[in-house]
Amino acid sequence: MSAYLATVVLAVMGGMAVLWLVSLALKDSGIVDVVWGLVFVVVAWIGVVMGIGVQSRRLLLAAMVTLWGLRLAIRIGRRNLGKPEDFRYAAWRREAGDAWWWRSLFKVFWLQGVVALVVALPLMAAAVGKTPEGLTLVDYLGAFIWLVGLSFESIGDAQLDRFKADPANKGTIIQSGLWRYTRHPNYFGDALLWWGFGVVALLTPWGVPALIGPALMSFLLVKVSGVAMLERAMSSRPGWDEYARRTNAFIPWFPRA
Repeated sequence: MSAYLATVVLAVMGGMAVLWLVSLALKDSGIVDVVWGLVFVVVAWIGVVMGIGVQSRRLLLAAMVTLWGLRLAIRIGRRNLGKPEDFRYAAWRREAGDAWWWRSLFKVFWLQGVVALVVALPLMAAAVGKTPEGLTLVDYLGAFIWLVGLSFESIGDAQLDRFKADPANKGTIIQSGLWRYTRHPNYFGDALLWWGFGVVALLTPWGVPALIGPALMSFLLVKVSGVAMLERAMSSRPGWDEYARRTNAFIPWFPRA
């Protein structure tokens, strides 16, 4: 168990340090967003190779994480390819000036590495948990929750992409499809699928403490880097106040009259 945890920490933090060196060459700290999902893919597959827990559970989680992580990396990579550095990192770069080259290691790359290690707790719990043997109904329930979450995230993203592709929609707000029931179906789906990971690992010896991972992810998506940040940027658009009054911010529900 200790060898597995040490390997995971070394792989995540060492990988982030290498990525930081790449960001210095590219002058773009935003590349960390592209590899965010892949960090968990690495953690999951280290568990498959080194884990001492139940193999079927480790394989199930690794397959789920790989599908999610690759989809996310491809989407963000396509979105950011050839574009300027994300406005958040560009603002920090201006504020730090000449010190950004070393501050970015701690403020961006190693910070996100530490966050990823906490969020990945369900993956690590499943990798070392020797009980219960074989997959249970709880595992299948977790996989179902994950599937619902992945569907919300994928469909919400696809609907948003189609909306943005129409020049007539420039400066307006998408209010159709899943976006009719929640202002952020993609963020809701992302949070939900992490609770699915948590449920899969729930019955393992470290499963309950590992729920800190999806709880942290949900907090970040709602209060820090997801809903809160995007809504500040969207609040000045025409029709936003009416849309926000009628539609739940996060958890999907029928629009209010």
